[in-house]
Amino acid sequence: MDRTTTALVVGAVIIFAVTLVIAVMLGFRLFRTWRMLSSGPVPVSGKVAFYGALIYLVSPVDLLPDPILIDDIGVLLGAITYVGGLVGKNASAKRQPTPSVEH
Repeated sequence: MDRTTTALVVGAVIIFAVTLVIAVMLGFRLFRTWRMLSSGPVPVSGKVAFYGALIYLVSPVDLLPDPILIDDIGVLLGAITYVGGLVGKNASAKRQPTPSVEH
């Protein structure tokens, strides 16, 4: 191999390693967010977002080839954002006092 080919291969390996680390970190963050949401009733859309993101992450069928994990990262970020929003809604619903009825 000449220097250019070696540099391209090393660069591709580095990019793959960095995106793999990011995808794994986001996967763990999704699990932490899911645990926060699991304390109460979980809407079906939250379950679909959570399980769909995990299935997409491990699925061999991707929008982009597997060495490029940008699409996986995008799906994980979308799921984290959506499930995190559900966590926020559940937390605010728990903080709001129920109105008392006075006679």
